[in-house]
Amino acid sequence: MSTSQRPVLVLQPSVNTTTVTTTTTTTTTYAPIQLPHLPPPSSPKDPKSYPLLHANLPQSLRRFPLVFPNGARAIFRDGDGGDEDMQEDEEVVSGVGWRMLKRDEGLQDTNVVGLAEAVERYGKKRSHNSDDMMEGIEVPSGSNATVPPPRKKARAAALPQISTVNAAAPPSPLPSPHGSPSPENIWPSAPPSGTSSPLPQAPLQPDLALTTLLTLPSLLSHFTALPAPLQSHFLLTLLRHSPLPVLRTLHSVLSPTLARDFLTLLPPELVSHILSFLPFSTLARASRVSRSWRAIIDSDPVLWRDLLKSTKIWFGGDSENSFANSIYASRRHAMRNQPPVPNPLPLPHPYKMLFKSRHLTRTRWVNNPEPKHVSFPAHGSSVVTCLIFSHGRIISASDDHSIHVYSPDTGERLRALTGHDGGVWALAACKDTLVSGSTDRTVRIWDLATGRCTHVFGGHTSTVRCLAIVKPEMIDVERDGVITKEKWPKRPLIVTGSRDHSLRVWTLPRPGDAEFRCFGDEDQVDLAEVCDADENPYHRLHLEGHDHAVRALAARGRTLVSGSYDCTVRVWDIITGTCKWVLVGHTQKVYSVVLDLGRNQACSGSMDGTVRVWNLQSGQCQHTLTGHTSLVGLLGLSPSYLVSAAADSTLRIWDPDTGELRHTLASHTGAITCFQHDEFKVLSGSDGNLKMWNVRDGSIVRDLLTGITGVWQVVFEGRWCVAASNRNDATVLDVWDFGNENDDDWLGEPPGGLYDEDIFSDDGDDDDKIKFYKNKRFDDEDEEDEDDDDEQADVDAMDQDLVPSESESFVEVDAPQSRQTNSQRLQTESRSSADIEIDADTSEGVEASRWAPGAAARQNSRLKVSAVSSSSRRPLNLAEPSSSSGPARTLPNNDETPTRPRIRTHHTNRRRA
Repeated sequence: MSTSQRPVLVLQPSVNTTTVTTTTTTTTTYAPIQLPHLPPPSSPKDPKSYPLLHANLPQSLRRFPLVFPNGARAIFRDGDGGDEDMQEDEEVVSGVGWRMLKRDEGLQDTNVVGLAEAVERYGKKRSHNSDDMMEGIEVPSGSNATVPPPRKKARAAALPQISTVNAAAPPSPLPSPHGSPSPENIWPSAPPSGTSSPLPQAPLQPDLALTTLLTLPSLLSHFTALPAPLQSHFLLTLLRHSPLPVLRTLHSVLSPTLARDFLTLLPPELVSHILSFLPFSTLARASRVSRSWRAIIDSDPVLWRDLLKSTKIWFGGDSENSFANSIYASRRHAMRNQPPVPNPLPLPHPYKMLFKSRHLTRTRWVNNPEPKHVSFPAHGSSVVTCLIFSHGRIISASDDHSIHVYSPDTGERLRALTGHDGGVWALAACKDTLVSGSTDRTVRIWDLATGRCTHVFGGHTSTVRCLAIVKPEMIDVERDGVITKEKWPKRPLIVTGSRDHSLRVWTLPRPGDAEFRCFGDEDQVDLAEVCDADENPYHRLHLEGHDHAVRALAARGRTLVSGSYDCTVRVWDIITGTCKWVLVGHTQKVYSVVLDLGRNQACSGSMDGTVRVWNLQSGQCQHTLTGHTSLVGLLGLSPSYLVSAAADSTLRIWDPDTGELRHTLASHTGAITCFQHDEFKVLSGSDGNLKMWNVRDGSIVRDLLTGITGVWQVVFEGRWCVAASNRNDATVLDVWDFGNENDDDWLGEPPGGLYDEDIFSDDGDDDDKIKFYKNKRFDDEDEEDEDDDDEQADVDAMDQDLVPSESESFVEVDAPQSRQTNSQRLQTESRSSADIEIDADTSEGVEASRWAPGAAARQNSRLKVSAVSSSSRRPLNLAEPSSSSGPARTLPNNDETPTRPRIRTHHTNRRRA
């Protein structure tokens, strides 16, 4: 009870019924009786000494009924409750020409009548008529009602003043200083009568409850004067004589007050140790107990790290650190862009967010029998060559020259990016920036927010077959035998690989940087001309060394790994441009590479059916993984698994540390055309089926697609899965959502653990650290390969390079058998002595090759070239360089596939010094 307010005792109106010839019912309403104040605890008023001083009483103790011996009823209301109910009751009490005052109305100027005086007045007064007034009744101002004077009557003997000291008290261990008068003498059943008219009864007959309420201040003063042991003994005696309902009421008051939050009192290390014994489901419930528990549990990195390890979803540290760094980067970015919002709770640690995401990834994909599924057409009937999922957007590219952006929720096409003059065969995205490579030999950069093409980079002389965005990250760098952590590259880079046998390194433009196009907006684009990359301020390096088309690449930090049709794998430093290693061992073309910086190794898959694991520090082949019987065209790497997919219709799961074969996935009946995996599952497409496998035991989980013509691409991240397939000669995109309504914070981990947050922050220009070296070409002996006709069908099915376009052009070259095989003849690009112009003063360091001027001149006599279109096989003689007097040369057809390149016309290719 608040000490600033007084408790009141509300008397129930008494009813006096007199029966003569008619029945008259008189209802008398009494003003609330103010009970005496309870004194506050004696000094000191320390809340710690009086923990229940400000405790909230339960509702049952703030308002409860009382019944007195004569049947009268009253309601006890504590001083801090029941005001609204009182006002409602008081407003009902009114009559003709009068109304009852509200509690806070007129009491300051009106004397409050005590209980004894009110009883005395009831004994001295009688009602004249229905308009009589009582104490506490106010006549409204301005009323014309006249009130007759009260009738004279005999004055009753005055009752003695009631004192709380003289009032009867309940049994107490303390003696009463005065004798208690008999209640019958103090509270007569009816006031003295001076007339025969009916009189109202006395409001109540006092009993032990009322006398206790009246003497409670005295009892409280006695109790506070007792020593603490005697107070405890007295209260214990009372509690021992209290019934169970009373004890329950006291328990409801004492428990919240005396409770102690042990988690907030213990040291953090001990709290973390105690919570480590709880399963994650109990931790989730415990975090909802209170704000302090929520803050303790959410912000404990050790707790969630140990939980990740105990549930076997901790993958070694690199992926976990990358996730945490991305969360911190996104929070820094949010704080810079918008003012901080006050939050009483600290933000959860990234490990807690990671645990929830991985737990959902592990369970939802298996336990959700009917995920949300949307299917919609895309790209007409053209082949989907690239498919990525980035920041809630589906981005698909096709050999119809277009790039489309779709919403995964509805399947609505958000953007159509047009501008390429050839099929798009390479894509990479980073936030709102998209980079694409095409058969038109250009690299284009797009703003996904607006759909504009902001940059066009030229320089490659054939199809841009593969590309990657290299994002800055902390890597191990060895300097003078000491390994330190450094951030490389300093700015995001683009690495592109082409069928022109070379790779190029570009700076990824920031949003808002000056736009660059290798040709003007209004210029007629002549695809036969090669753009000079030296004029491009974003061009950094031209990496030459491969003797055939660059088919695959992977890049992180300062390391670039490229795989080529020349059967070699090369390791480059993309900052200096030096070729660190030429990895020789494959006997046929290299189709896929992956880079594992954590283990300092790279893996490559080849047409020879093997997967080789290379040591990047020594350049040696650590493992040769055998088992596939055909082209290994696809490789995937996660922290714990290396997965290879081949044209022999199988996928194999390897241990990247030891090279041990863990599982063979062999339920497909055709070449594997696409796949992706993480630490829980593998999704693979082939022969009209899209299957999901358990990566840990190699079992089939479910079939996502069946009975279709073919599956071209599949990609997943977090709750989303997207597949591009062909059905009835139409291209279709299927989207599955494995999340529930409450899974909005399900964060997916991108393949390779590369995140986009803050890639442009703390950019440093490292151009001063770049040294351009003239790359030495390693003369690798060309190994003679004989293609098996029976195997070629599966190889063609897996290699999308062989998908025909509407019209094709290819080059046939007659060369010595020791230098070129049959398959190389169909894929070798013709060059003449005029294709390369090297000044005498810059020819040093340019090695002799079959494309050098002398070698080209010697081969001119044996070079036979014919261009074939889809409608005719009219030969076109390109053996001799064109001249102004000769006939005009026919431009090559724009529609080409990556293995059937466009024939280059005469141009000047200037090497970068």
